[in-house]
Amino acid sequence: MTVERSRHLVDPELAHLLDPADRLDLSAERLAAVRKILAPVDIRELPRDSQDGYGLRITHVIPGFGGDPEVRVVRYQPDVVDESSGALLWIHGGGLVAGAVENDDDLCALIARVCQAIVISVDYRLAPETCAPGALHDCYAALQWLHASASEFRVDRSRVAVGGTSAGGGLAASLAILARDRAEVPVAAQVLIHPMLDDRTGSTRAPHPYAGEYVWTSSDNVYAWGAHLGSEPGGDAVSPYLAAARVDSMEGLPPTFLTVGALDLFGEEVIDYALRLVQAGVPTELHVYPGAVHGYPRAKSAQVSRAHEGDLLAALNRLLGG
Repeated sequence: MTVERSRHLVDPELAHLLDPADRLDLSAERLAAVRKILAPVDIRELPRDSQDGYGLRITHVIPGFGGDPEVRVVRYQPDVVDESSGALLWIHGGGLVAGAVENDDDLCALIARVCQAIVISVDYRLAPETCAPGALHDCYAALQWLHASASEFRVDRSRVAVGGTSAGGGLAASLAILARDRAEVPVAAQVLIHPMLDDRTGSTRAPHPYAGEYVWTSSDNVYAWGAHLGSEPGGDAVSPYLAAARVDSMEGLPPTFLTVGALDLFGEEVIDYALRLVQAGVPTELHVYPGAVHGYPRAKSAQVSRAHEGDLLAALNRLLGG
């Protein structure tokens, strides 16, 4: 009989996320099945451009970075923008091996409407078909394109933020580091939702006993990082452009908003990342939600998910100046 160490700590409103039948058990053999679970919408059946009560969605295909393949992005255009409007480059989750922009369609549309900001969501290349730094290069290409298109989109170039959820949050953190180091395009803020930051978690660093029992486990993490890196995770020579927690200095990174569930496998790495930002003088806001497992915002009616949404939108309004 399997002992559930942290079941008694889980918020009762999130209990439906714990169904054993929903375990990913991520592996090379399971990858196709996991991709169907994490991206249930067939993106080929969605209209390229659409408009509803949230605003306008427009699909673009943009040049890749340094001769890489073209990148598909979706622009979420609010009803009203002017030259002082901010913008958010958004990066979806999926463990670096699954997912697509459509997974965060509702969230991106909501952010655009509530914050009156343009949101650009990136359909980056996935591992293991494309190993790092392919995904990061796709995101950097989108950031460069957004800055180059700022006048056309009526965006204030000084108010462009990056953000994402889970694997997308980790890519957003690495993107902010890359943008700082290249000094070509400024990043005004980073918004990291239970971000996947450290390849050592679950490989060379064991989580505490109550972390990562549900939804996203150590074994899922080890496979995903290995697929992304193209080598065993936890080695000595991993770049911060591939795993943001590997960065030596936090100085010069933009103001940061982070969230994580207390029972998430990523809890300790997110808290440590936030502490290092604070110690480097970076304005930092961290929310650790009690009883929350990885992916808790999917339980939209749960009180913790509603609190998270309110905190996120309030932070984006502050960081983007809305």
